[in-house]
Amino acid sequence: MEATTCNGSVDGFTVFYLVGIPSLPESFYLPIFFLFLLFYLLILAGNALILVAVVTDPSLHKPMYFFLVNLSALDILFTTTTVPKMLSLFLLGDHFLTFPSCLLQMYLFQSFTCSEAFILVVMAYDRYVAICRPLHYPVHMTPQTNAALAASAWITALLLPVLAVVKTSQMAYNSIAYIYHCFCDHLALVQSSCSDTNPQTLMGFCIAMVVSFLPLLLVLLSYARILASVLRINSKEGRSKAFSTCSSHLLVVGTYYSSIAVAYVAYKADLPQDFHIMGNVAYAILTPILNPLIYTLRNKDVKSAITKIVYLKSVT
Repeated sequence: MEATTCNGSVDGFTVFYLVGIPSLPESFYLPIFFLFLLFYLLILAGNALILVAVVTDPSLHKPMYFFLVNLSALDILFTTTTVPKMLSLFLLGDHFLTFPSCLLQMYLFQSFTCSEAFILVVMAYDRYVAICRPLHYPVHMTPQTNAALAASAWITALLLPVLAVVKTSQMAYNSIAYIYHCFCDHLALVQSSCSDTNPQTLMGFCIAMVVSFLPLLLVLLSYARILASVLRINSKEGRSKAFSTCSSHLLVVGTYYSSIAVAYVAYKADLPQDFHIMGNVAYAILTPILNPLIYTLRNKDVKSAITKIVYLKSVT
């Protein structure tokens, strides 16, 4: 992928400089490094525990937990795309990224963002079938169907950002392009160009609409049907049990879209650039760190499986 520099020469050599958080004094870099490192280790440990628990405990070999494994793997990949570079930036002052590396980071970040939105839709569909069509659940949610749904979410998400990456790679940049961010976010990368940024900005928002609002609409439609079905259950105990099977997923959905809303408001509102950057950083870290907490604290089966693993480790 070649980039044309702003002086008109075509040399394919552009280096991106990650500014980080512009107004943050360097004396804060080390505390921020340790804070992000702690969050990253918690994300890795929490999601890895869920992966091990679901794989090793036969009682968790159900469609709901199969999709949870996908979500946990996704959270690990999602944060690994951005956090290690941020740690290097704050600890070592390593601000530079090569042209291909920056575009790869942008592509993976967008892909995993899309994947998470689609996996949450699939999980909502799983809860819809389980509660609204319980007798058809074993027929609809077979291992083959589950694998196809998960694969569709991953493949679609891997394809969606390709056009944006290709178009971004064709923009004009100086030999050193300054990105006012902690990682190669699409809009931050576009704004570092000296080409006309309007078409790419519009494309970025169109992709955001597709991967945010359309999945959210599908999730809300699923839960509208679930709510209508639950309200028809006569017993209070039956309604409580039905709601409890959805509570963890609803909290994860709420966390995911709340962090997106924070990032979006920080970008659109007339706020200092630092707020925009921190909104995106919070989005990149908040959901992956809360997902395992929600599922271990709110889900009895997952909590029990993880407790067994921790107990066995302490005994051996």
